[in-house]
Amino acid sequence: MRKSEVVRSTKETQIRVQLDLDGTGAVRLSTGLPFLEHMLEQIARHGLLDMEIEAKGDLHIDAHHTVEDVGIALGQAFAKAVGDKAGVFRYGHAYVPLDEALSRVVVDLSGRPGLEYHVKYTRALIGEFDVDLMREFFQGFVNHAMVTLHIDNLRGANAHHQCETIFKAFGRALRMAVQADPRSAGVVPSTKGTL
Repeated sequence: MRKSEVVRSTKETQIRVQLDLDGTGAVRLSTGLPFLEHMLEQIARHGLLDMEIEAKGDLHIDAHHTVEDVGIALGQAFAKAVGDKAGVFRYGHAYVPLDEALSRVVVDLSGRPGLEYHVKYTRALIGEFDVDLMREFFQGFVNHAMVTLHIDNLRGANAHHQCETIFKAFGRALRMAVQADPRSAGVVPSTKGTL
């Protein structure tokens, strides 16, 4: 059962995440940030992860703490659910288009946090959502999931399309990486014997 629950409480945010790596893409989200929820739904749907996230943050200041801390808590939940990574593919990748936009995401369940984020959005806001916060989300996730993540938006003229292709590709890459490898016989996919 690759499921987990994480509760994170600070002076800035209170967050609860439930995650099932072997789900169907079901989501229940309440963050106060509709665009973030739209992107989280892409991860769940395309990653076939069941995800519940409740977040209350200091949105009267701005969305930064909430977005970053959702990434942190989701990363913690992911690390807990994936366990020792024995018997998984470890690596995942996906290219996802949406009309004119195209993004590539590659993930390694390496046990080492690393983020390469190469995205030049065509505008700073999507509705009222600051696109700079997406990097903060992924940095929080990477630092606590202990994965290496490469994100490249290869092209795009519409910032919403750019962002959505990234989150869809991220979900697909995670789905591939955590999938059971029938040839591995439950072995950790590393010559070190641990990840």
